[in-house]
Amino acid sequence: MSTRIAFAPLAAAIGLGFSLLAGSLVAPASAHAEGEIRIAEQFGIVYLLLNVVRDQQLIEKHGKEEGIDIKVDWTQLSGGAAVNDALLSGSIDIAGAGVGPLLTVWDRTRGKQNVKAVASLGNFPYYLLSNNPNVKTIADFTEKDRIAVPAVGVSVQSRFLQFAAAKQWGDKDFNRLDKYTLAVPHPDATAALIAGGTELTGHFSNPPFQDQALQNPNVHVVLNSYDVLGPNSPTVLFATEKFRDQNPKTYKAFVEALTEAAEFAQKDKGAAADTYLRVTKAKIDRATLLKIIDNPQIEFTVTPKNTYPLAEFLYRVGAIKHKPASWEDYFFQDAKPLQGS
Repeated sequence: MSTRIAFAPLAAAIGLGFSLLAGSLVAPASAHAEGEIRIAEQFGIVYLLLNVVRDQQLIEKHGKEEGIDIKVDWTQLSGGAAVNDALLSGSIDIAGAGVGPLLTVWDRTRGKQNVKAVASLGNFPYYLLSNNPNVKTIADFTEKDRIAVPAVGVSVQSRFLQFAAAKQWGDKDFNRLDKYTLAVPHPDATAALIAGGTELTGHFSNPPFQDQALQNPNVHVVLNSYDVLGPNSPTVLFATEKFRDQNPKTYKAFVEALTEAAEFAQKDKGAAADTYLRVTKAKIDRATLLKIIDNPQIEFTVTPKNTYPLAEFLYRVGAIKHKPASWEDYFFQDAKPLQGS
């Protein structure tokens, strides 16, 4: 198993983990034969299933059951735009990103690479945070505020913000708050929000970063993504049709590994927490981490939940050109089809 992770100088003073060199991408690679898989993940507990897969070498395990030895390559990027670029350039085979980037790349590759989702990574509430005491709702953000998101306009956090703006001001003003957003990796955005004193006064975050930021009394929740869309699966894994079709045994081993990881994490949250700490080397107290993932609003599952309302919204406001008939249009339907929404 090989690992390629792009790092950048970290605001390590508060021990929030690691960051990455902005704009770094894995060097493009040509198509490869069955028995190799390159996976891109991002930051946070939402990628814990991949941590379990990696820690327990589950892809390799299920590959052997298919009669092949699989080489697994792990890459860490930040933001759906970078992940989508890596997938379309042939640098990676499995992309980990939000439903927002998935729908964007699904829409743009219809009839070409035909990118679709493989599975969900679970259900997680995402919090829009602020350290500005004057910001109680999204309507309170002004020109003096800046909101960190993983990728401007594309990330699922950006799409959640747009969905909330459309509810507040109508569809015609869905992108009203985009001008206040900046692309900043979660660890760096969390550090800036806690430290204060910069133009960055908001951060649409994810766990555990949102929970760490809230330990600071100056940080508060402005919006919970569940309040906008209800419980949902914000982060997914997706691939090109070509990779799926040309590597059936590797693809099957990956899906089965992910399913096993979800069952493991949901059944034993303590072991899942230990895995996260071991793989990510995150500087977070185990008890705090366990409290986060024990939140009843968090569920580790490969079955997507409530993704379609966001797809309908993006089509309605013109962010995607093709309207999916259902969630099944942008998810691969395998031998064991998902029962999602």
